[in-house]
Amino acid sequence: MLKQVSGCLLAVLVATASAQAQTTFMIDPSHTFPSFEADHMGLSLWRGRFNKTSGYIVLDRQKQTGTMEVVMQTSSIDFGWPKMTEHAKAADMFNAEKFPTITYVGKSMKFVDGKPVSVEGELTLLGITRPVTLKINMFNCVDPHPFSKTEVCGADAVAEFKRTDFGLDYAIARGFKPEVKVLISVEAVKQSQP
Repeated sequence: MLKQVSGCLLAVLVATASAQAQTTFMIDPSHTFPSFEADHMGLSLWRGRFNKTSGYIVLDRQKQTGTMEVVMQTSSIDFGWPKMTEHAKAADMFNAEKFPTITYVGKSMKFVDGKPVSVEGELTLLGITRPVTLKINMFNCVDPHPFSKTEVCGADAVAEFKRTDFGLDYAIARGFKPEVKVLISVEAVKQSQP
C-alpha cells in the first residue's frame, strides 16, 4: 500500500514540476501584426495585414519545446486601400463571411541556444488545413517588462506557401503568382501560474 501511495505521490510531483516548467504567454493584440506579400501580375508586390489577432504561446524552456496558436480575424484584413480591402473580404478571395478566422497552430518548436528558431504547424485558411513552417528570425524576452511589470516575449517570424494550396485561386488564370510570404511581428505577455 505504501509503495502505491509513494508511486502516486511521485507521479503527482513529476506532473506538477512539468506544469510549472511550462509558461503560457497570451498574445498582445496591440503589438501583434501578421502581414503578407502577394504577387500582382509580376508588376508589384501587394502587402496587407490583419488588424485583429489573438492567441497564446506555451514555452517549456527546460525541455526546449513549445506550442502556439494564432487566430486572425479575416474581416480585419487591411491593404491600406479601402476598395482593395473590401474586395479581399469577398467570396472570391478570403470569404470573410463564411470563414471568419484564419488559424495557425504551432505543434512543435525547434530551439537553438535556448531560443526557438522555427515552428512546425498547420495553417487553416478557407477551411483547408495544410502544414506550414514558421522561421523565427528574432526572439527575445524582457523580464520584467517596464510597462506590464511581468515577462513579455517577442518574435519576428516568416513563412512562405502557395495560396492555391488553400483554394485561394483568385486571378491565377490572369498571371498572378500563387506564392505568398507571411511576416508576423508578435509580442506576448506571461500569464500568472495557478
